Amino acid sequence: MAQAINQPCLSEEGITFTVVVDSVKRECLITPQALHKLSSFKGDDEDVDMMEIFHSFESNISGVARRLVAAGVEGTPLVMRPETFNSPRTR
Repeated sequence: MAQAINQPCLSEEGITFTVVVDSVKRECLITPQALHKLSSFKGDDEDVDMMEIFHSFESNISGVARRLVAAGVEGTPLVMRPETFNSPRTR
């Protein structure tokens, strides 16, 4: 049976979303600054909607969030800031 995951939700703090790691749900938050950084990787200089940026990079964002949860990073919600995406492995 498929498990329902909360849809991303826009707030003043950023976008909240949920990931599941080892059957445990974790609430995550990606800040507007982190979304802006991701959109700059893509080369978008225009004022793009935050939810549009989130959906464009959703698989990357969710993957990073799941790895952070699996690594034991704490926080409720787990906050993803621009420095979260500074990894030298990002290509």
